[in-house]
This record gives sequence, structure tokens and C-alpha cells, in this order.
Amino acid sequence: MNTVSPRTPDIGTKLPSVGTTIFTVMSALAAEKGAVNLGQGFPDFDCDPKLVDAVTRAMQQGLNQYPPMTGVPALREAVSAKIEALYGRHYDPTDEITITAGATQAIITVILAVVRPGDEVIVLEPCYDSYVPNIELAGGTVVRVPLTPGTFRPDFDKIAAAINGKTRAILVNTPHNPSATVWSREDMLRLQDILAPTEVLLISDEVYEHMVFDTVGTDSGHQSAARFPGLAARAFIVSSFGKTYHVTGWKVGYVAAPKPLSAEFRKVHQFNVFTVNTPVQHALASYMADPWPYLELPAFYQRKRDLFREGLKRTRFKVLPSEGSYFQCVDISDVSDKSESDFCLWLTAEIGVAAIPMSAFYGNGFDQHIVRFCFAKKDETLRVALERLAGI
Repeated sequence: MNTVSPRTPDIGTKLPSVGTTIFTVMSALAAEKGAVNLGQGFPDFDCDPKLVDAVTRAMQQGLNQYPPMTGVPALREAVSAKIEALYGRHYDPTDEITITAGATQAIITVILAVVRPGDEVIVLEPCYDSYVPNIELAGGTVVRVPLTPGTFRPDFDKIAAAINGKTRAILVNTPHNPSATVWSREDMLRLQDILAPTEVLLISDEVYEHMVFDTVGTDSGHQSAARFPGLAARAFIVSSFGKTYHVTGWKVGYVAAPKPLSAEFRKVHQFNVFTVNTPVQHALASYMADPWPYLELPAFYQRKRDLFREGLKRTRFKVLPSEGSYFQCVDISDVSDKSESDFCLWLTAEIGVAAIPMSAFYGNGFDQHIVRFCFAKKDETLRVALERLAGI
């Protein structure tokens, strides 16, 4: 009898430049060293117990089978009402709102739906780490346009220069991860003007929409693409219940887009996840009847931001602006001459606080001596971290 030697075929790779993410590396190191993890962006506190109770009720009521592919109608209606109340644009909950398995799934689904081999997609660096692999999986070409170093403001001359006949879409993220900058109304109007004569689609990542700071008495706030008719008409707007309600592990988000765009989005959505957790959707729909939890979120996180920034004044870090999201970036130039990555490894292992290097959000590893902390933590967690950082 012939003996067959087991052999695993060599499948190559669609993503040759992708390895283990920096978030996984730093979180594992933080756990190993017992460090305070201010690296990965998730809260260490619980959500509102009322939300958990609502999920339990939905399960007990037998709401445990497949919901509609596009999402539970009551939740789509609640999302539509929220967008209209906050940003003044009505999205038809039947045809223009789709519930997704988190914002990351929403973004790759948009890209797979609209990007074809040879299409170019503009990303503004530094950027969230899923954007580039998503584009590559779709066969698209990534066009990297840097935000202004140090300030992380959009350079509209560079954005305009990057657009050509092959440009299919541009990805914009505000409030911005990782820099915590927020686009202004003037920024959005400038983008609207640039895109107006083109066929370029907008993928607007707005997962931190309810975390914009220092806006009392102003009309700034979050400038959703939904506010601007010329942008809304070409935009897929992505948001996240996980970020808004402190339940990142639930992985539920949504996409709002005009009917023709939503129709193409749903063609892909139905075949990569089909639908999303039923009892959680029903719970979110009932919970959204009270808008206060998301209306008070800016003040909730601004207080944490201010606590963290006040504590950082006792350190040698240069504290950069934090206009939105739940991140705080600092310049380490006066603290260390190590690279950002080496500094974060040292900080985690020796000081007991985990951070993320800004260079991880650039394709070429551009190093500005800036690292990112997450302040979506209990006050006591932040105080422990600050005490350790003050000892550097």
C-alpha cells in the first residue's frame, strides 16, 4: 500500500504586508506585564444595566431567530429618527438604513460593494488599520494622502490633486482615530466642493460621532456628512452602537446611504453576514427611545478627557489637542529618543502603561514621536496610569 504524506497546499496570501496588529501585540504585552492598558480603544467600565436588561427581555420574549436581513425595523426607524433630529437629513428606514455587525464589517462591505480591480481609493493617513486591507481585498489601489503632520488637519490641495478618473472613493474619519481631531463645517464644505464635479463616493466613518468636545455655546459639534446635501448624496455614513453605548463587544453598527447606494451595499451584506444579533437589535431599538444616553456622551467623555489631560500636566509629555473620540495623543520628544514603537514597548514593560505608536497608523511607519492613549476607562484606572506616567 502506498503511503500518502499529508501536505497542506501553499495558498499564498492576499495580504502579504499584514501581520499581527499592534493592538493585539500591545494588549498581550499589557496582560503579560500587568500594565494599565490605555492602548486598545475599549472601555473598562460597564454599560447601562437597563441596556443589558433590555437584551434579556428580548431573549425571554423569544426574539432569538433571524431578523430581516437589513435589520430589525424598529431599530432602523430609531436610527433614522436620530440622524434626522441631529443632522437634519431624513433617511428612509426601509431603503436607506442597514444594521451591520459593527462598523468594521460595514466598512469592508461598502468597499467590496463599490470598489473594483483597478479602482483607486483615497485614505487619509494616519488611518484606522482596516481601511487599507479592505481596499486590497477588493482589488483596489490604495492612494495615501497624509494629514498635516503634527496637527492632523486635512490638506485639501493634496486631496484634490490625488483625485483622477480612476478614483472610486475617499475614506474620511471624523472624529478621527488616532489623532482625536475633528473636521469643521468649513472642512466638510471644502470636501463637498472638491467632490462635486466628480463621481467619487464618500465613505464617512463617524463611529465617534457623539464624542465631540468643547462645543457648549458653539455651533460646531459633529459635522456629519448627512448635514451636507452634496456629500450625503454620495456618502455611505458608518456609525457604531458599540462606541456609543460602551458595548464594543456586541459588534453592532449601521450604514446610512441613499437608496441606490444602499441597494448595492445590501447585495454584499446579505452574503457576508446576512444579518445581525436579533435580541441585541431589539434591545437597542427600545433603548434609543430615550436620546439622553447619546446626548450626554460628549460631557461624559469630556470629563474623562479633562481628568486625564490635567494629570498629564505632571509629566514630561507634550499634550496635543483632543477635540473628539476617546483618545489623547502626546509628543514624547522630551521624554525619550526611542522610536514610537520601541517607546511603547518600553512604557508597557517597564512603566506599566500601554499606549499605541502613531506610526502604526501609517503605511510607511512615519515616526513623529507621538503616541496615543485611550481614556475610555474608569477614573481609578486613569489615576493609576497617571501616577505611573508621572514617574518617568
